[in-house]
Amino acid sequence: MSALFIDSELDDEEHRNRLYSGDILIFSASPNTEALIGLAKEMLEQAFAPHDPRTVHEHLTAEEVASILGKLKPAFIHHPECKRLIPLIMQDRGIDLEKLYFDVPRMRSAYPSHFLSSGIAYAFHPHRDTWYSAPMCQINWWIPIYPIDPDNSMGFYPGYFDTPVKNNSEIYNYYEWNTKSRADAAKHVKSDTREQPKPQQELDGQSLRYLPPPGGIIAFSGAQLHETVPNTTGVARYSIDFRTVHLDDVVARRGAANVDSRCTGTTMRDYICAADSSRLLPEETVKLYDDGTETADKVLRFGDRLAAAQ
Repeated sequence: MSALFIDSELDDEEHRNRLYSGDILIFSASPNTEALIGLAKEMLEQAFAPHDPRTVHEHLTAEEVASILGKLKPAFIHHPECKRLIPLIMQDRGIDLEKLYFDVPRMRSAYPSHFLSSGIAYAFHPHRDTWYSAPMCQINWWIPIYPIDPDNSMGFYPGYFDTPVKNNSEIYNYYEWNTKSRADAAKHVKSDTREQPKPQQELDGQSLRYLPPPGGIIAFSGAQLHETVPNTTGVARYSIDFRTVHLDDVVARRGAANVDSRCTGTTMRDYICAADSSRLLPEETVKLYDDGTETADKVLRFGDRLAAAQ
């Protein structure tokens, strides 16, 4: 049975143990998370001016919004304040930055379902990140930018954490996705034809929704089954998420149990060291996760794919 911890004071190793066993952690907003969402708000409000980003769907077409997001989201990823603030947010949690590696922070958007839910504003069906080539030691950090509602939030299925879900994750190879599908996100407005791993069965029950305030954090394992809740409200939801791995767990191949992931490739070349925001995971360490599908013309290191990252 998964547990929910709120503002836990356990140390980082015990937090990782809890996350790898299916527990979920929620933390209150801090000055550093408030600075991060403040940056995101400023960029959103400038990009959509004179309209409120949360109701922009009442004023612009889906194509216009997708075009703006196509510039805004990479700009957020590249912003130097993101690289500065994420290590500080992690330091607030008592994490050793020398051993922590993080992926690019992504700004997410979830519009009312009738408006824009594909491509650059993709509404994710129930999935595990480990179906998308994430390592079993990946930890996800999710932060709402504005207040959220049960009907425009993120949903979790913790009852499936250690229960296999019939899925088609074998179709997914991370290198193929990077080279063929990722950069096309902004082109998918009315529908999204990119083939992605999905459950191949009905799930029992409704997802659980946790509602931290803006700047609050939900931390969960990349193996946790979760979804974008179909937005049935009248306002858009914006959030930030990023992923981390701990070097000790990477080397030891420690993490959540793999109950049903069959994808290929690895995201391990995406992480940079939180201590200086430039060092990548050592290649000899990454090779522990290679499976033979990596080739020189397909493997993209962190810096190679920033411009196309969504």
